[in-house]
Amino acid sequence: MTNSSPYVITISRQLGSGGAYLGQRLALRLNALYVDHEIVRQAAEELKIPEEHVKSRDEKVTSRWQTILQSFATSTSWSYAPPPLDLLNDEALYSVESDIITRIANQCTAVIVGRGAYYVLRNHPRCLNVFLHADVSFRQKRVQDLYHVSAQEALKFIYSADQQRANYLRALTGQHWMDTRQYHLCLDTGAVGMEKAETIILETVQACFVGIKIQKPETAKS
Repeated sequence: MTNSSPYVITISRQLGSGGAYLGQRLALRLNALYVDHEIVRQAAEELKIPEEHVKSRDEKVTSRWQTILQSFATSTSWSYAPPPLDLLNDEALYSVESDIITRIANQCTAVIVGRGAYYVLRNHPRCLNVFLHADVSFRQKRVQDLYHVSAQEALKFIYSADQQRANYLRALTGQHWMDTRQYHLCLDTGAVGMEKAETIILETVQACFVGIKIQKPETAKS
């Protein structure tokens, strides 16, 4: 690998901690590809299923009971009937999304948000893994403002998303989502603020990948 080789930044995040916002900011300032929901679109295309189906399963793991009920739903009676061959399972979706993440990381400089990218690219020679977190009150306020929901609804979204992501990564990677040893940089965005978090990440990028050019904030407006 040379200094001009593509590099990748993965962002794992708690809901409301600014993963998408900072990911887009970093991509703009680093002239990198921003990758988030594009993974869902490509996965749906490769699996030849509706995008909404993949989106409903995004970063979630199907419970055993739900899998059993899905198989029952394919039959008109209570007698056993095998599920259809195109029934999407967690491992198949994870495998396809992992392949997409790997291809992107090998082809171009990118900022990839979520979907266990930090684990998928654990052997990538030019990868910086970032984990963003914040206290619940900070995240609650951001979720309220971003999605125009009540304080109670925001809390429900936060706890649900945190649990789903934890279960998803535990089931499919065997890793504990918040084990900080898996990341090169962990930031409390509620404590340092979004602007400072952006600066810290960019400084870390420069330290890890020599010769990286960074656009000035005023020329990289989001």
